[in-house]
Amino acid sequence: MRKFKVVDLFSGAGGFSRGFKDEGFLILGGIENFKPIAEAYKINFPEAKLLVEDIQQVDAMDFLEYIGDEPDVIIGGPPCEPFTRANPRRMKDPLDRLYKDPIGRLVLHFIRFVADLRPKVFIMENVPHITEGPLKEALVKEFRRAGYDTIFFNRLRAEDYGTPSRRVRIFISNIRIRPSKTRKRMRVIDAIGDLPEPDDIHDIPNHELVPLSPRKLRRIRRLRWGESLVYYGGAEGRVYTNLVRLHPYRLAPTVMGSSRFIHPFRDRLLTVREHARLMGFPDDHIFYGGRDVQYNEVGEAVPIPLARAIAREVKKYLEEAS
Repeated sequence: MRKFKVVDLFSGAGGFSRGFKDEGFLILGGIENFKPIAEAYKINFPEAKLLVEDIQQVDAMDFLEYIGDEPDVIIGGPPCEPFTRANPRRMKDPLDRLYKDPIGRLVLHFIRFVADLRPKVFIMENVPHITEGPLKEALVKEFRRAGYDTIFFNRLRAEDYGTPSRRVRIFISNIRIRPSKTRKRMRVIDAIGDLPEPDDIHDIPNHELVPLSPRKLRRIRRLRWGESLVYYGGAEGRVYTNLVRLHPYRLAPTVMGSSRFIHPFRDRLLTVREHARLMGFPDDHIFYGGRDVQYNEVGEAVPIPLARAIAREVKKYLEEAS
């Protein structure tokens, strides 16, 4: 059977790519501008041609020549910081987040690549807040200028597809994406319960104990399941939490690059590998760089079970269209 070809813009450590690869797609290549994260992608996708550059400086036709083939599918998740309500410094005017914020403008470069490379399917992942106010209409206008008249805003919950943590994301695409939901939800204990302690002898990558100060350790010991050590303000007066002691028999909260979870039964932080398990990553997916970079690679990814569910829908569409 024909292998459909994928390009991953803003590839990160490859969560979105991993889902498509697991479903039989050929990963042609991608773009990632941060070298340590790019190294993680190269480790996990040696067959792909990754360009370690700022996408703003990359001509789409030059990139096409670099990867050597035309993609059927373009995927990617431009940074969400300009749009998320968890960012207390996001611009007040929604349109400014897209057209004036230098990071928000990266969305327009994703659209530029779509316009130039004309894939059969494109999927852009971001937080639901990217559709606030007039932003949704603006995105429709931009994708129509790129040559795609029908645009879908697919709002999906990762936990509906076998991810043991909560995560709501918008997947903007030119096809409707409505995967079948799994019957059983994964819990924290299902994801991390079989892992050895990080200070035991093991060969599991990215599963190292994170040191804690005596003061923080004393405070952590007092936390019960679901309680947080840190509360902080987001946009519009919203309150967010960090250093949450996970409830073993429930879903984990949303895994973010800045988030750290406390083990349900041990007085310690979860390791990078345990965070990765909460995102559905298999243990052979490697994270590279300093510890904070590794946590970011996990928290900024598309969860693997959700990525696979999306890939199956895309494959079904492409096979029917062939």
